[in-house]
Amino acid sequence: MKIYWADTFNFISKMTIGKAWNILKVYLSYQYTCWVRKPIQWGMPFSISIEPTTACNLRCPECPSGLRAFTRETGNLKMDFFRKAIAEMKGKLTYLIFYFQGEPYINPNFLDMVKYASDKGIYTITSTNGHFLNDANAKKTIESGLDRVIISVDGADQDTYVSYRKEGKLENVLAGSRNLVKWKKKMNSKTPHIIFQMLVVKPNEHQIDEIHELAKEIGVDEVKLKSAQVYDYENGNPLIPTLEKYSRYRKLPDGKYTLKHKLVDQCWKLWHSCVITWDGIVVPCCFDKDADHKLGDMKQMSFLNIWKGKKYQAFRTQILKGRSAIDICANCSEGCKVWVE
Repeated sequence: MKIYWADTFNFISKMTIGKAWNILKVYLSYQYTCWVRKPIQWGMPFSISIEPTTACNLRCPECPSGLRAFTRETGNLKMDFFRKAIAEMKGKLTYLIFYFQGEPYINPNFLDMVKYASDKGIYTITSTNGHFLNDANAKKTIESGLDRVIISVDGADQDTYVSYRKEGKLENVLAGSRNLVKWKKKMNSKTPHIIFQMLVVKPNEHQIDEIHELAKEIGVDEVKLKSAQVYDYENGNPLIPTLEKYSRYRKLPDGKYTLKHKLVDQCWKLWHSCVITWDGIVVPCCFDKDADHKLGDMKQMSFLNIWKGKKYQAFRTQILKGRSAIDICANCSEGCKVWVE
């Protein structure tokens, strides 16, 4: 695996003794849990995802935002609630992902929130479809201190790109990427670490080499190839790639499909991370896109009480007893290689 030293050193530079001690406590409690088969939770999550918005300009076929298919309310994260959430982490938070559902740049206060977290010494990351990286936003992104940005580039030409990124324009994405690279150089900034992410599906799998070439030509720091989650995979799906390396599914002798990897009755994510929706609902992980598994509401109780509370412990217990019985775990990539390259 290639190591990107500038990004690694940047991450390490934000580490404190308090954060490192918290990570150690969380890790030891998880290992102890796996040994005694009973949920033991020490420390606070050192990685959280917080949702800037549920709105999106695209209509990607396997995304609730794109399909406009949410069963929960839609809206934008508010700055005052965001500050409250960060304060409740009490210096334990190491890694903050500004993404769950939706396109982060649609929230008008998104980059102000990034700057707030960055000024607190938190490593920040976001994932974007790249359509809002005009010159002004690109400059403001550099100024915000954002540490890492993932730009979805799922095709090397418009026809291939739009086969998944419905209503998107590849030329806008590439122009936005160039804007970021330009301002990063102009401002002599080491951040953000810029990643082209390709969600490998059958319509674009033939363009992997071209994505690498595009990234090199623009000056992007890294390319990641990600395996795609599809909802209806049992009877096959036109998005499942033919290149087995890039598929989360394998074909059975009867023509049906199944997950490549067996679900293990434990989950590291339930110990080190969580997701907070735009309106303050805490859910276990990014697979709970509709926030069906509500473990608490930060508008009504503190994060600490949610994290250590009965609902969270009951969910961790359920995971240990059998993940296959939990709907959001049925198509989970935990334990398999989501990032293929």
